[in-house]
Amino acid sequence: MRIGIHSEQFQNNYSKEQEQKFTQVFGELTEEFAAKMLEGITAGDESVQALVRRHYEFILQFWTPSKEAYKSLAMSYILPSPYRDHYEEIAKGLGKYHYDAVCIWADKNL
Repeated sequence: MRIGIHSEQFQNNYSKEQEQKFTQVFGELTEEFAAKMLEGITAGDESVQALVRRHYEFILQFWTPSKEAYKSLAMSYILPSPYRDHYEEIAKGLGKYHYDAVCIWADKNL
């Protein structure tokens, strides 16, 4: 099993319009996670777990991660990376919140 495979290793054959749509959907999901966190809703809450399911379904457009691989992807939200930096710009602690939510969901569903 290979964990930690970076997206740069994959070819991107998507159109500019598709990439814009992906960016929009990912941004909307991220904003929803931030709103839940700022409302004080726990990462294990049913509504947050529903967001993780949507996030996972979004990821399925690009690859089908195992439980370990999905959790590894979420780890990029807390380790030094552009993802973490982006999350922290949106809301302090958002990367860790999303990571925790993904781990809970993955352990129950994958």
